Amino acid sequence: MTSSRFPGHGANGDWIPSKDDVAADWGGDALDGNGASMVRTLITGMSAVGKSSVISELIKLGHRAIDLDTDEWSQLVPDDSIYADPTTSARMDWRWREREVNALLSATDDRMLFVAGTSTNQSQFYPLLDHVVLLTIPTAVAIDRLANRTTNAYGKDPAELRCELQLRRVVEPLLRGSACLEIDTSRQPVADAVAMIMNHVAEGH
Repeated sequence: MTSSRFPGHGANGDWIPSKDDVAADWGGDALDGNGASMVRTLITGMSAVGKSSVISELIKLGHRAIDLDTDEWSQLVPDDSIYADPTTSARMDWRWREREVNALLSATDDRMLFVAGTSTNQSQFYPLLDHVVLLTIPTAVAIDRLANRTTNAYGKDPAELRCELQLRRVVEPLLRGSACLEIDTSRQPVADAVAMIMNHVAEGH
């Protein structure tokens, strides 16, 4: 299973974007909706903000909710940028599987769909989404959660922590620019965060 973190660049080893390309990838355009009957919502954010917890709660409530930061939906790709996993010598990182995610979001279905994760190629899927929800936490809370969580080892290695803190400074503002709702999960229990997301989707913002 992949770790819940910012995956790196590069697909099939044939193109490695620069740091400027990262901003272009992450910026995206404002969401106009996909014109389909099924409402599709992406829940995104940096490591330890609670994406998996929100997805688990949505599943408990009977909703169709999928974590994209797993082997089924993500894959290792070559990455020689500063965003590669600092603990591996092969310079690899995770990226959403384009064909599979595109098929998931393009399917005709009347049920609401919630997906969660963070990937450098996520903006290419924005035209298929109706909502992008950004989960955030203060940096001090992130450091504490990364050090103490038991469900994911990412962030415990000092090199990983340094990388994550750098990514928070670079990537989170780009995510914020494309989000239609932001929730600080350090101030909201999971159930309340889910209620805020559901109210936002129901109101059709």
